[in-house]
Amino acid sequence: MKDVLTALQRALSSLFHPRMLLLMAWPMAAAMLLWGGLALVFWGDWAAFLSQWLAGSSVGPFLDGGASWLAGSAVMLLLLLTLVPLTYATALLLTALFAMPSMVRHVAGRDYPELAEKHGGSNLGSAWNGLVAIVVYLGLWLITLPVWLVSPLAPALPLLLGAYLNQRLFRYDALAEHASGEEFDDLMERAAGRLYLLGALLALVQFVPVLNFFAPVYIGLAFTHLCLAELARLRQEKTA
Repeated sequence: MKDVLTALQRALSSLFHPRMLLLMAWPMAAAMLLWGGLALVFWGDWAAFLSQWLAGSSVGPFLDGGASWLAGSAVMLLLLLTLVPLTYATALLLTALFAMPSMVRHVAGRDYPELAEKHGGSNLGSAWNGLVAIVVYLGLWLITLPVWLVSPLAPALPLLLGAYLNQRLFRYDALAEHASGEEFDDLMERAAGRLYLLGALLALVQFVPVLNFFAPVYIGLAFTHLCLAELARLRQEKTA
């Protein structure tokens, strides 16, 4: 827990560097423009699809037995519950693919200048990792959508899914330049719990208005600090 809190504190300090401030707004702005534009064009088609999907799901009989406004409200809610994670996940993916290299260089140069680069990752590996993370996250989100309407456990779902997405999306890029392939595998085994804990804590940020607009860069910085600190500790233990 101490390592996770330290990463959060150091990420906050790094966030206010002018170079990082320039990166803060554009990933979320680009994602909002993308999905906002698509929503304007395809809202009616999406609503019709969700209506048919709900009618064939396990909650269909319950909605059919209620007033017509209930089914309409459910479709509207599901559309919002789909567009919000799509927008957020897109912003995180843009950050991981295009902003993380600059963030890692910044953090490594200031806080871990003696950490040797072993270049265990690649641009292709980063793209593949991002694709897998997004597909799994959105797939699980869509599968669990009916649960959001009827289960008291629904509030826990975005936290769990966000924890998965955050750690899966950023751990690779945080270590790609500095860790070897063997070191990456070792760190995923020994630090898995801390990575998920950090991911869960940062998943809470997406529910805070205004802050969630700038969250992707802060999340990337936090994982960079945690992963590079873990890598430095691993190498110290191996040379001791």
